[in-house]
Amino acid sequence: MGKSSRDWTQIYEIYGMDEWQTLTFLLLHAIVFFLLSVLLLIYFSPICSFFDSLTLFSSLPPRSARFAAGFIVSVPALFASCLFFVAGNFFYSSIPLRWEMSQRMVKVVNDWSNVKTALDVGCGRGILLNAIAKQLKKEGSSGRVVGLDQKKTVTTSTLRTAGIEGVQEYVTCREGDVRQLPFGDNYFDVVVSAVFLHTVGKEFGRRTAAAAAERVRVLGEVVRVLKPGGVGVVWDLVHVPEYVRRLQELRMEEITVSERVTAFMMSSHIVSFRKPIQQPVAPGEVSLDCKSAHYVNIC
Repeated sequence: MGKSSRDWTQIYEIYGMDEWQTLTFLLLHAIVFFLLSVLLLIYFSPICSFFDSLTLFSSLPPRSARFAAGFIVSVPALFASCLFFVAGNFFYSSIPLRWEMSQRMVKVVNDWSNVKTALDVGCGRGILLNAIAKQLKKEGSSGRVVGLDQKKTVTTSTLRTAGIEGVQEYVTCREGDVRQLPFGDNYFDVVVSAVFLHTVGKEFGRRTAAAAAERVRVLGEVVRVLKPGGVGVVWDLVHVPEYVRRLQELRMEEITVSERVTAFMMSSHIVSFRKPIQQPVAPGEVSLDCKSAHYVNIC
């Protein structure tokens, strides 16, 4: 993967980090295990003497007590190393990698000059949202990108980052339920989502059928609000095969899955697809008309 065109410190200064509690938890535990390993190393000789004094080691080969003491010292050091590595990957995934993947997602759409409306589902602090807005600005487009999140405090902070990036005139944010997107059918030219869908339904347990049903329901909503001929781009963790199956069931076209990228110590992929210009209806199926539903036009 190519390097980001911006330094991670610049990205962090603008967007901060949503998952800082998890990172703090990992770093604190890593430091505790590291200090414990140092303490055990300082008292290595007394620990060896203690094991030598045990009756158990008198019947074992020479230096068994020293080996046992070394093992005791190495375990917390190994835990500390693993936790530092996980914390580093978590930080990288939260800021530099998220920025890089946002640039890749933007490049999936060949021509942004014809995009009038775009939607970022689960926009967070707006790294992907603002990347799209910058592309619209670069193309001289009159289009707008809408950021949807379930927390009002998040959308407020997203508008702030858009202002810092100089793209506030291209960005609209609103609070809403991703399970029932508050937009009409066939409304957006492009719909994107970055590392969000896997969080939907987590109250049921990530591996449960109920959680899977919630995730594919949101994916169905993404397809519903996408215009015929429009492009959907989703970057997510773990559940990508589930999304591909659902998109195939919905008869989406040009379904493409990127190579594997490790994010947050898990497998992730970008899935892109195009909604057919004319949606086919198989024999025995009923075409549902959702136009009677009430939606809010915020663009």
